[in-house]
Amino acid sequence: MKTDPTADAPQRPIVVLVSGRGSNLQALLTAASDEHWDRELQACIAAVISNQPRAGAIDVAREHGVAVHVVDHRSFSSRDEFEQQLAVTIDLHQPVLIVLAGFMRVLSAQFVHRYVGRLINIHPSLLPSFPGLNTHRRALEAGVRVHGATVHFVSKEVDSGAIIAQAVVAVDPDDTEATLAARVLQQEHRLLPRAVRHVLAGRVQCAGTRAVLRDIAPGELSLLSV
Repeated sequence: MKTDPTADAPQRPIVVLVSGRGSNLQALLTAASDEHWDRELQACIAAVISNQPRAGAIDVAREHGVAVHVVDHRSFSSRDEFEQQLAVTIDLHQPVLIVLAGFMRVLSAQFVHRYVGRLINIHPSLLPSFPGLNTHRRALEAGVRVHGATVHFVSKEVDSGAIIAQAVVAVDPDDTEATLAARVLQQEHRLLPRAVRHVLAGRVQCAGTRAVLRDIAPGELSLLSV
């Protein structure tokens, strides 16, 4: 009788850092519930860490039975102290990957170096255009014809790490900041789970300022919505 060699394989933990409502976390949790994650990736979302005690993402995590930690940055006298506690909390779960899914804190170079190659972020613009905040407003003000989202490895410079995946959204003439943001968010929900899956599978690796892709079909990490 044949046995499944992955049946008793230990799960590889993922930790997700959040600050807001948790829609990208929900997309990840939905993807992680797929049998493919268990059988082929042997991966699971082990914990969610929020720097905001009232973030909606906390409720999302608890609804899925995922461990939740709150590390409120306002409880610490310095960023160094906050990041030390954040690192201690992350390391409790020994994650193979740490995903920033709407985590609204800038991380120091020292913190990023600690997790280099294991720390990824989703940003609501087509980097390198519009790093930082208010990306949809700035895109409209600049008059661009396309906008979108980017998943990238985190580097010491804000929103400038090696690009893993991007989703492109056409900008309509009558778009407002809200309508454009809503369409970009829909693509974020598709893009982030794909990027995480490929990183976990070893098909995407960080090599300095670039991400090296292996055995990935055209279009898998570049989504177009027109």
